[in-house]
Formats: sequence, structure tokens, C-alpha cells
Amino acid sequence: MGGIEEHPLRFAVANELHARPFPQAKAPCRAAFLAIKPARNAARRDRAADLEHLKALLDHYAAPHPEEGATHYFGQIGKFQLKWESHTEFVTYTIFGSGVSDTPFDARTFAVFPEEWLAAAPGVRVTSALIRVEVQEGDEGIREKLKDWFVPESLAVSRVLDDDAVIAADFRIDPGGHMRFAIFARPNTGSRRVGRVIQRLCEIETYKAMAMIGFFRSKELSAKLTGLDERLNTLTGELSGGGPGDTESTLRQLLQVSGELEELSTSVSFRFGATGAYETIVNQRVQVLREARFNGRQTFSEFMMRRFDPAMRTVASTKARLEAMSARALRASDLLRTRVDVQLSRENKALLESMDRRADLQLRLQKTVEGLSVVAISYYAVNLVLYLVGPLGKQLGLDKPVLGALVTLPVLAAVWFLVHRIRKKME
Repeated sequence: MGGIEEHPLRFAVANELHARPFPQAKAPCRAAFLAIKPARNAARRDRAADLEHLKALLDHYAAPHPEEGATHYFGQIGKFQLKWESHTEFVTYTIFGSGVSDTPFDARTFAVFPEEWLAAAPGVRVTSALIRVEVQEGDEGIREKLKDWFVPESLAVSRVLDDDAVIAADFRIDPGGHMRFAIFARPNTGSRRVGRVIQRLCEIETYKAMAMIGFFRSKELSAKLTGLDERLNTLTGELSGGGPGDTESTLRQLLQVSGELEELSTSVSFRFGATGAYETIVNQRVQVLREARFNGRQTFSEFMMRRFDPAMRTVASTKARLEAMSARALRASDLLRTRVDVQLSRENKALLESMDRRADLQLRLQKTVEGLSVVAISYYAVNLVLYLVGPLGKQLGLDKPVLGALVTLPVLAAVWFLVHRIRKKME
């Protein structure tokens, strides 16, 4: 369609939906899976280091490199195919090989990853798995193999994808350090469908392991929350009593508890959010398998309901408890701040009343001083006037006491008027 400008992300958005196609695997075949993440701060890891680690594996097999900044790769390494994906917190490697070994879940399949290459990994192993895919028609042969390969008490088995395959796992780590998954495909099951099942099992295991990291983080957090909860209960119990000094001390302690709760909330917010996302992905991946029961055995969804879901509810409970305690500490701090503000208002009111009394006393004292000053000034003014009118008094035959008596009242009145006028101007 000519004449119209394309959105700069149009093709990138469309291609992203097809960027990671499902692998194809024709039964019988085998696969080895590995997930790696840094032990700390995995979301902010150096992704270039992940790509360099992939290139080191490709160089070992003289295979071509992916593009710079790639987040996925699929190619041939020796007799095997390699699928590599980079995720938010981890990277995954899946090796696909045709045929199966005589020994079930032979650890030599995992030897495709060289030991020195594994030792140089930019992170630690989150999980690894060996997947065995066989062609099987009858249920009897499947039952015998399940009995030999897995721990019965934790075994989960399901018919999946309209009975095109039977999947099995016990979610236990074998002596070689790997999880074990078995897929028994019907003879007519296509390679694309087998590849999808392998991919789903790897995703279930990976996201289950990542979600369980959040569970153990919540267990560590619960012990800290218990201690903080005791302190918070003690402090909130003191809200109904105590003097101003005690109130200020309680407020400081409440603010300290609030700060510790906020610090804990910040440190686990990403982990709890990621755990919720991983739990959702696990449940979705199990659902899309469209499970049906195999010979009365527990299905994958039942295994998750019994073992995985309680752990996730613990995480959700710990998250809710942390949020509730933070809100409680904040409310208590607000109440205590209000109490401190009321006490400060009372103190300010008392201070203002004291200042009013002092101002009134000062005004009275000022008026007293003003009266005394009028007398003092009048005394000196009368003497000055006597010096001025003394000669006139002699001519009139008035002696000094009589003359003083005559000028005292007018001088006193003049001084009072002058002082009163000066005070009025100052006011």
C-alpha cells in the first residue's frame, strides 16, 4: 500500500510474535535443559556476559554466532540442536538430540555442555533437566518404565494433547543433579507437537523453580516481620497513655519501625511481583497441556495444587502481611503525630497566654514608669522655670516658694501632655 508512512515499530512488533518458534523433535529423541541466573540482582545483570557465554559454547563446536544484542538463538552444534533464550532474570539452554540411550536419562547427554564452560557461567544453576522421548503405544509398557524411573510417591503422570502423548515426572533431583521428564508419544504424533511438549515441560520446571525462590524469600521475611510485629503491637498499645516526652519517644520508635518495613517492602517488591508472574505462567503452561488422568495417577495440575500452590499462597500471605503492617504503622504514626500536634497546640496556647500576661504587666509597669517620669521631668522643669521667672518674681514681690507653687501645676500639666503625646505617636 503506497503513499502511507509505516510506524517505525510495525515490523518489529509483528516479528516479535514469531521470534521464538517451538522446536521440532521427532520421537524417539532426548533433550537436556539448563537455566542459569546470577545469585543476586539478576534483573540488572550484564546481558552482554550472557551473550559472550553463549558464543563460547558455539565456538567450542565451531558454530556461527547470533547477532549482537540477540535475546534468542537456534542452531546446530555438532550432532545436536541448541535453543538459547534470554529472559528477565535468567537464560536457558536446551539441547535436542535424535534417538535415546540404552540407559534411561543418561547424564552423558548433559555432557554436551563442557565442564569448563559450565564453570565459567555468569551465574548459578537454577534448574536442569533430562528429557527422554519414546514412542509407545500400550499403557502397560509405560507403567513398567514409570515404576523403574521415578519415585512413586511424588510421581505425576498425564495424558496430554488429546492423548497424543503421556508425560511423567517426579520433580526430584536425580544423582546426576537433574530433574527427569519422560514423554511417551504415540506413533502418529508429529515433531512439532513433541517439540511443544518438551518446551512446555521445560517452562513448567523453570518457572516453578523461579517461583519457589520467592517462597524461600518470604520464609526469611516472615521471621523479621514477627519481630517487627511485636514491636509495633507494643508501640500501638502505648498510644492511650504516656506524657509528652513518652509520646515523642514512641513516635520516634514508630517512625523507625515504619522505615524498616518500608525498606523490607522495597527489597522484596520485585521478587514478590516476579513470583506472582511465574506462578501464573506455571498454571497456564499446565492448562494448555489439556491433561487427562493416566491409570488413576495424579496429574501435573494436581501435583501443583498439592505441593506448589500452598507455597505460592504463603508468598501471597507474606506480601499481604507486609502491606498490612506498613499501613498499620503509618496509621499509628499519623495518630501519634496528631497527639503530638495537639500537645504542642496546648503548649503554644499556654505560652501565648503567658505572653499576654507579661504584656499586660509590662503595660502597667510602663504606665507606672510613665507617671514617675512625668514627676521626675516636672521636678527638673520646675527648677528651670524658676531660674527663668525668678527675676520677674522679685519685681512682683513674690518669694521663691510662692513662685514655685504657681509654676508647678502648669509645668506638670505641660510635661504630662508632652509625654502622653509622644507615647501616642509611638503607638
